[in-house]
Order: sequence, then C-alpha cells, then structure tokens
Amino acid sequence: MDPHLKTSRAAHTGTAPLRLEIVSGLTAAAVVLPKAMAYATVAGLPVAVGLYTAFVPMLIYALLGTSRVLSVSSTATLAILTGAQIGSAAPDGDPGKLITATATLTALVGTMLLLARLIRLGFLANFISTPVLSGFKAGVGLVIVLDQVPKLLGIHIVNQSFFADFLNIVHHAPESSLITLVVSAAALLMLIVMERLWAHSPAPLLVVGGSILASWFFSLQAQGASTVGVIPQGLPALVLPDLALIEQMVPGALGIALMSFTETIAAGRAFVRTVDPPINADRELIATGLGNLGGAFLGAMPAGGGTSQTAVVRATGGQSQVVSVVTAGVAFATMLLLSGLLGFLPHATLAAIVIYFSVGLIQPREFLAIRKVRPMEFYWALVAAIGVLLLGTLQGITVAIVVSLVSLAYQIARPRVYVLGRKRGTDVLRPLSEEHPDDETFEGLLMVRPEGHLFFLNADYVKEQIIALEARYQPRVVVWDMSAVPDIEYSALQALIEGEKHLAALGTSLWLAGLNPGVLEMVRRAGFDEKLGRARMLFNAHAAIELYQAQEPSREGSAR
Repeated sequence: MDPHLKTSRAAHTGTAPLRLEIVSGLTAAAVVLPKAMAYATVAGLPVAVGLYTAFVPMLIYALLGTSRVLSVSSTATLAILTGAQIGSAAPDGDPGKLITATATLTALVGTMLLLARLIRLGFLANFISTPVLSGFKAGVGLVIVLDQVPKLLGIHIVNQSFFADFLNIVHHAPESSLITLVVSAAALLMLIVMERLWAHSPAPLLVVGGSILASWFFSLQAQGASTVGVIPQGLPALVLPDLALIEQMVPGALGIALMSFTETIAAGRAFVRTVDPPINADRELIATGLGNLGGAFLGAMPAGGGTSQTAVVRATGGQSQVVSVVTAGVAFATMLLLSGLLGFLPHATLAAIVIYFSVGLIQPREFLAIRKVRPMEFYWALVAAIGVLLLGTLQGITVAIVVSLVSLAYQIARPRVYVLGRKRGTDVLRPLSEEHPDDETFEGLLMVRPEGHLFFLNADYVKEQIIALEARYQPRVVVWDMSAVPDIEYSALQALIEGEKHLAALGTSLWLAGLNPGVLEMVRRAGFDEKLGRARMLFNAHAAIELYQAQEPSREGSAR
C-alpha cells in the first residue's frame, strides 16, 4: 500500500503508527517523570512518590479514560494541596507517617471520585467558574514559586504564611549557598534556553541528567549542595491507609478531588480533535477515581490530568493512550534500574523545574482579558488569588467555590430588564439603546422584557426595576414580554401579582405577552390568568402593540 495513503488514513482516524506512538511516549516520559519527581518534593514527599504517581494512575487511566491523549500524574496544583493536607497529618515530618498519610489521602480522593460517579456528579467539572479558577491557580502558582525559592538559594526557613515566608526569605537571602545558586542558575538557564529553541523538548530530562552527572563528578553534596539522597530501588511497597486519619482528611480530600476532576476535564477537553470521541465526564470520574485508588496502595500521591504534559504528547505526535502506557513503562524501568543515580540529584534542580513549570499557572494576560470582557469577574479572580495567599491553599479552594457561587448568585439575582422599541418600518422589537435613536415607542405603552429564570433570589429586584420604569415613563399600559423567561418560581409569581396590584392602584394596566408553556401553567395554577382576563394575555408583544393601537387608534408610534 502507498505509504502516503497510510499516513492519510491514520490522520483521518486519529491513530498513528505504533513506532511513532512509542517515540512520543519516550519523549513525554522525558518531560513527565522529572516534573512528577519535582512535584513530589512540592508536597514534601520523597521523589520516588513522583515516579509511583507517574506509573499506577497513568496506566489505569490509559486503560479506562475517554481522552486519547490525556496524561495523568501529579500536577503543580495537586502537589501543593497534598502538601498542605499531609503536613497537618504528620507535622513532625516523619517519612513513615507522611507515606501513610499520603496513601490515606489518595485513597479518599479516589473513593470520592467514584462516589461522585455513582450519584452522577459529573457536572461538578464546571463547579468553579473559569475566571475564579484562573485566580485560584495564579495564587497557587505564587505559593509554589515562593515555596521553592529557599531550595534555589540553599537556605532554610520555617514555613508560616505566604507573606511571612516572603519576609523570611528576604531576611535570610544573604545566607545563600553559592554552590546551590550556581546549580539553580544553570538548571533554570538550560530550561529557558532549550524550551525557547525547541518547544516541548526533553529539557527536564537533560537538566536532571546533567545535574546528576555534575553532582557525582564534582561531589556537590560535600560542597554544600543538598541532594535527594537514597531512593529505594524496585517496586513500591504496599501501603495501607490509616483509618484513624480519615475524619481529619475528608475536607481536604474533597477539595483535592474537585480540583483533580476539574483539571482532568479541562485538560481533556482542551486537546480533543474533531476525529476524537467526546470526553465523557462520568467515565472520567471512574478512570481518575480508580487511578487514584489503585495508586494509593502503591505509594502514589493524588493525580489528575495535566495540561502541560498532555501538550507534550500532542506536540510529539501522540494520538492514543499507547503514549501513556510507554511513559508508565519508563517510570517502571526507572524504579528498577535508575534509583541509585537519582540519589545524586540536587534539590535545587528539582526546585528549578518546579518553578519553571509552575510560573505558567500565573497568567497576567488572562486576567487582563477577563477584565476587558467582564470587569466584575476580574475582581472575582483577584479575590480567589488573594484568598489562596492569605488563607492557604486548602482554604483557597473553599474561597474559590464560595466566590464562584457568589458570582453566580450575583448574576442570577440581577437579570436584565429591557425596555423594548420597534425598529422603524419593520416588525423587529429590540431593547432601546443610544445606538438606535430612531426606534419607535408608543405613547402611553411601556413594553419591558425580563430575561432568565425568575425566582425568589431575583423576584424583588425585577419588581423594583419594573416599578422604577413605570415611575419614569408613567404609561397607561405596561406589557411584560415574557418570551425570554423559561420558568417562574412561586416567589417570583407572587411578586408579579403584587406588581400588578401596585400598577392598578396607579391606574396602569398590566398585560402579559409571550408566556412560555411552563410559565403559562404557573400563571393558570395561581388563577392570575382569570384576574387578568383573556384580553390582557397576549400571544406575543406584536399582538400587544396591535391591540393597544386598536384600542387607542390615535396613538401612533414615535421616536424616543
């Protein structure tokens, strides 16, 4: 068969030759594994935990997930959240307690994701709004970067809060280790230059390899550069969760599970092509839930889909989960064969990798774009970011959720209420605006159109808007065009009835037009249709205009 025809068919079906998939998997592993080890240190865990996380959860997701290319392991956000949670469970930093706490936390996260699927909570992927999520991630990015700066400088501080840590770093900066600074600068320079010259290159692997070689050859540890130290060789040991820690870890696990799922869905959807199957949120809950649950018993930390590592898969031509299987295989081989070499790896190198890839969480341009389109949501994003800095990462999730809900409630509680006019010479009705000064209105007739669901949260606001418009225009007839109202709740209906009484007392008649079936049913059940009578229940706003003109033929349309 013509090789060009094979390539064409592969591109059309979204598959790729096995050889290319293996090459993509090896390249992805060169980026994913160093990052996974670095993120383990962010959580205050041994680097081997990063390898375990890039092995078990990634392999399970490859078998069960609905995305063809999503790469699942640790992420910067999950790492910092994990560190905050297990730190409270093992405040003395005992390695054994940390591993047990991590297993307990990861098992809880996996269990919660599976329970979410059982009760069909896949919609929670959209529970945090995009602007608020941007603010939360920016805050997390700043926390991660600041947390890694002492490792870049070779100094030690006692972690307290973001701003206290910043002041401590400034105070202790003169005590920085020169050899550690050299290692940090070299690692950062290599990462920056290689990524600029060769996007999605295996720069992290080369930086890690070069640092290990330099550490061994120059005996960097003896000169004062802190290194990873002994890493156990072979398969991870079986770790059982501690049931006594469950109650303490449930709140944090809930936040981490939500963030894991949110990041997984966001990354999965970001890389879907037209030839790929759609991302199934419920199946993703199963895949990530089992991935975390399986990883918990082998020492992995909470995992989720990562945008940057999935971008590497796409950039290197990967088109199926064969890439993730190969990456997991490389992690497995590293555990068996290379653990001894990894012990020479300087902590400064891992810190440089973490900082380089975590800076991407801070997107000033995204904040500016949000501000340009929706200034109010820009402030929500700022509140979410500041919440992380002031209250901590775990509490920051709560702030992000609360801010999202407040933002949603604010928007729902203040629906748009438009005054309608008619485009001159046509039957087109549209909101009055300065852009269309020639639109027709009708003396004595006020047509208003509320938009959205009307219920207890916005009922009074809409009623007040209508009353204010009545006071401004002083019409004889007010027409409520309800065509943009899909549903009306009891409280809102009562507000509508009270509004009619208020207008009647002023000598103004209320007409209803364009009622949707659900709204019409509610009006009939309340008996409001009988009070208004058929004459004041119109099919649409056009019919209302015709009736009004028929009743008062001397009233002609006029410009505002």
